Amino acid sequence: MTSLTLALDAMGGDYGPLVTVPAALQALKSNSSLHIIIVGNQVEIDPLLHDAEPSIKHRIQQIHTTEVVNMDDRPVHALRTRKNSSMRLALELVRDGKACACISGGNTGALMAMSKVLLKTLPGVDRPALVTCLPTVTGKPVYLLDLGANVVCDSEALFQFAVMGSVLCEAIHKKQRPKVALLNVGIEEIKGNDQVQQAGQILQHTDQINYIGFVEGDEIYTGNVDVIVCDGFVGNITLKTSEGIAKLLVHQLKCGLNSGFFVRFLSKLIAPRIQAVLSKMNPDHYNGASLIGLRGIVVKSHGNADEAAYLQAINLAATEAKRRLPEMINDRLESILLDINS
Repeated sequence: MTSLTLALDAMGGDYGPLVTVPAALQALKSNSSLHIIIVGNQVEIDPLLHDAEPSIKHRIQQIHTTEVVNMDDRPVHALRTRKNSSMRLALELVRDGKACACISGGNTGALMAMSKVLLKTLPGVDRPALVTCLPTVTGKPVYLLDLGANVVCDSEALFQFAVMGSVLCEAIHKKQRPKVALLNVGIEEIKGNDQVQQAGQILQHTDQINYIGFVEGDEIYTGNVDVIVCDGFVGNITLKTSEGIAKLLVHQLKCGLNSGFFVRFLSKLIAPRIQAVLSKMNPDHYNGASLIGLRGIVVKSHGNADEAAYLQAINLAATEAKRRLPEMINDRLESILLDINS
């Protein structure tokens, strides 16, 4: 079995090593071919590794640094001054070929800036995009991008996002010709701003992308579309609103199941099924946003992720590395751009 090495920014996120290190140990325990380079302050990390099994410990390498990227650091400031930070050193491991992917729960803007400078974008890609999958009523996920890496986008950027999202869906879920749509204020061709309308025109004439037109926000969770594209401003608000609604529903369901003796009795009888439903509704179940369009793999975890959620991000990075996602996007994008220009 081919080994796989991931670089972990152990200090990123709200809880730092208290979450990232136990999640790394869980990933190593479940995947015998996995190796992880943990980058961060050894004083905080070593006690968390003390009781790890020898078979796991020998697949861990540490790089010590006390410097971190703060959540309120401006991206340019972090890029210029945090050259020995755990985030940057983890990304440099990917750049230098010592790791296949980087996982960080740190400052999104800084991660975007450092990734773009250190790893570079693929040919034909102007900007990387943040993408994640969301649940739908059919059980199959839908990919949404961009989630905030690019607040303002022109039509060309939206087109590139559509191509990259399509390839991601093909690579991870083995789906042939996934359905791609643009998120808009209406499904009619006359609706939307200039950027969205122009992107729609480009996609309509791109045979290699299965573009189905515009969709509105209420279509996101129907399962009728595989990839939904928007700018980062719209995407970030959509994602955060969705997470808030999901947490509200989970809270309301839990309250309802504890509202009386008879209901509590019934809920205990069907506890496994209830737990499965709550798990699917929990946003942490879908933690891990991929920064695609780069020459390397970078996965961004929620800053407030717990151990289980962070493990999802690590597993996503491992899957993308196994599928060689950047190479797949590069080959597909090259083919599409050649077809358009011919």
